[in-house]
Amino acid sequence: MAISFFQQLRQWRSILVIAPTVAGILLGLRLTGALQLFELSALDSLLQMQSAPSPQSRIIIVGITEKDLREQQQWPLADRELAKLLTLIKKQQPRAIALDIYRDLPVEPGYDELVKVFRSTPNLIGIKKVVGSTMGAVVNPPPVLAELGQVTMNDLIIDADGKSRRSLLSVEKGDEVILSLGAESALQYLAAEGIELETVDPDQQILKLGAATFQSLPSDAGGYVGADAGGYQILMLSELRNLGRRFPIVSLTDVLQNKIPPDLLRDRIVMIGVTAESAGDLFFVPRRNGWLNRSFVTASGVEIHADIANQILRAALDRQPLIQTWSEPWEALWIGVWCLLGAAIPWMGRHPSIQAFATSPKRQRLTGFPLVLLSLTLLGLGQAAASYLAIGQGLWIPVIPSLLGMTSAAFVVTGHLARSAAAMRQTFGRYLTDEIVTTLLDNPTNLKLGGEKRQVTLLISDLRGFSAISDRLSPEASVEAINIYLEAMTEVINRYHGTINDFIGDGIFAIFGAPIRAEDDAERAVACAIAMQQAMQAINERNQQRNLPPLEMGIGIHTGEVLAGNIGSARRAKYTVMGREVNLAFRIESYTVGGQILVSENTIKACQVPLQFQRILDVQLKGFQGAIALHEVVGIRGAYNQFLPTQTEPLIKLAQPVAVQLQILQNKHLLEHATSGTLTCLSVHSAELHTDYPLNLLDNLKLNLVLQEATSPEQEDFYAKVVEQTQPNYYQVRFTAITPAIAAILEQFRRKSS
Repeated sequence: MAISFFQQLRQWRSILVIAPTVAGILLGLRLTGALQLFELSALDSLLQMQSAPSPQSRIIIVGITEKDLREQQQWPLADRELAKLLTLIKKQQPRAIALDIYRDLPVEPGYDELVKVFRSTPNLIGIKKVVGSTMGAVVNPPPVLAELGQVTMNDLIIDADGKSRRSLLSVEKGDEVILSLGAESALQYLAAEGIELETVDPDQQILKLGAATFQSLPSDAGGYVGADAGGYQILMLSELRNLGRRFPIVSLTDVLQNKIPPDLLRDRIVMIGVTAESAGDLFFVPRRNGWLNRSFVTASGVEIHADIANQILRAALDRQPLIQTWSEPWEALWIGVWCLLGAAIPWMGRHPSIQAFATSPKRQRLTGFPLVLLSLTLLGLGQAAASYLAIGQGLWIPVIPSLLGMTSAAFVVTGHLARSAAAMRQTFGRYLTDEIVTTLLDNPTNLKLGGEKRQVTLLISDLRGFSAISDRLSPEASVEAINIYLEAMTEVINRYHGTINDFIGDGIFAIFGAPIRAEDDAERAVACAIAMQQAMQAINERNQQRNLPPLEMGIGIHTGEVLAGNIGSARRAKYTVMGREVNLAFRIESYTVGGQILVSENTIKACQVPLQFQRILDVQLKGFQGAIALHEVVGIRGAYNQFLPTQTEPLIKLAQPVAVQLQILQNKHLLEHATSGTLTCLSVHSAELHTDYPLNLLDNLKLNLVLQEATSPEQEDFYAKVVEQTQPNYYQVRFTAITPAIAAILEQFRRKSS
């Protein structure tokens, strides 16, 4: 069991290295802040996709609009007008009046009236700018409200991209804790409900308010990196993300002219502020004007303070979840898990179940890179859905690093597999066919031992007399000659999508139908054999240029059911075919002579296009019952439409027969003692042999010349095959291996007779 575990671990070692590496790189990028703006933008999108809450009537804004500024004809607003406004609002008995207007200096006329209103309104809240920013310097509060302790701050936090996403609830100034305008307004409202602020953990800055628990935001919360975490901050779950549900706004003019209902402001928070664009009190909020529009939405400062107050109220009264973040270790684990999933996608694509799924061409188009892309898309959608649901419950989890980690790990593993495949293809492609290499790369489980029964067409080729030729050549010349031949034959076989199972000396064993099967396996095998014979002319031309002897090749083709698969041991295995039909294919090839293609009846039946034959031979094979018909193919019709050139070599009758000694060979062994005969007719590649010794069709013969001159050439062996019996004791033979010296002597006899 332990061994199996370590074997599995070894198989997955690549992704177990790649996934943590990618995760580490992404975590490093997060620490530099490179992903911060992308993560904040993703947060905006997730919040914007949330369904908007129902409109709230707890807060009403008295907005100073462009029309109000034109009506007043003075800005800042005169103290008398402001005093009148506050008096009218007081009459409706709101719970809190938040004045988001700076009033550190008098604005005559009416200052005394305003001071009187300030002193008589205990639920009135003024503002001052405490922190200051690039948007403005520190501004003092109204002196009277400062004396009464009714002053808050109106500072807002602006992120690096210019948007306001965080709520500043309080800051400490020496021993004094200054609340924000929104926070103080919400606390006054909740005090009427009997809800007071409680401290749960002063060290962790955890506070409880009604049903809500607040915790100050750290500097590296969520997607933030090194953010200014001064004061007490929370993330805004902004109402302003849905512009159709802004807070109710009444204009300054309508209030001053008593055009609002008499109880509109009762028991509510009333926030007074400038909403006119010309006043410049506008801030970017996390929302776009549509998905394809790159412009951002702005909101006035008073609206943002109202949004802060409303978020506190909804959390304390309605149990609306506040946005929380994970600790850094949990975020790192989340990113690492997605990196691991991304790395596993291309790796799992090689699993046997996936390979078993891709049995049809349509399904095969879904495997490989398309499957990786589809899986990444589905996982990415799943991650986006999880992030959407999480933010709805108040949890901000990393989105951008997880997506980047998943896709990066997937593509790194894909590249790793591609490089490994290229290296394997380069290493083994010289020894295995492209089909076998591709099959093994696509599904490494094909390396396991075992096989299957399947019908294939076997092509066996062999050079005639190459052993005798190589004896006369140097080793370098022999290797050069065989390499020229095998290189050309390999190209032809690959062109016809055959699988080269083995090079057997100067022979080739090719398979059509394994490991990849097609309907036209038999036709391709026959067309390939014709193309191979046609290629011999170019091969011999190259040999002639290198002073190498010409070569001839015979080809046998047979179709039958074989056992195909990986055969061998766990340490050494080979993809091959076995069975009786393989032996028959080799026997068929043994009956061929140079330039000849012999095919079996099974192959002819498997071909769906007509073949052209020159002759039919009936042979009795050892180990097979009955005679077997072998067809000499010279052409194929249909889509391939290929034919061998017609070769006619007229036999010339010799004026003086040439005496020879002959012996029958079987499997390269001599069967009988030498007997005598004569060559009565000659051509370049054939002869007519007369002998009283009975010969059979396709017998292989070893011949020696018997000349009167005691010269050495007649001691050299040459070989022939019986191809036809012309009359009793007369046989036509085809030379299969002949030395240059013997060929020269026979050519002299032929020329004398001609």
